[in-house]
Amino acid sequence: MSDFDSMDDLIKEIERGEANIVITKDVRKFRKPVTVVSGLQENKNAKDVTRQLKTKIGTGGTFKDGQIILQGDHRETVKAMLVEMGFKEESIEVY
Repeated sequence: MSDFDSMDDLIKEIERGEANIVITKDVRKFRKPVTVVSGLQENKNAKDVTRQLKTKIGTGGTFKDGQIILQGDHRETVKAMLVEMGFKEESIEVY
């Protein structure tokens, strides 16, 4: 018997291991900084990650066009939280 309860859990774990995530800061409307997280697969899992990040950081944001966009500059915090969620630290780049 494996450590995974279902095939979905196994697929999620493989996606986490293979994800090449890039976290950048961008300046949007009215010179407000936003944190952009790209490289996540567009599925239900990415929307859950977005929701968790927004809740724990306490900021607004959205998942759009394959990217998580959070209000404010939270690059290091997001990286630490993604590592906590099970993504490999080596696969996360911060710019």
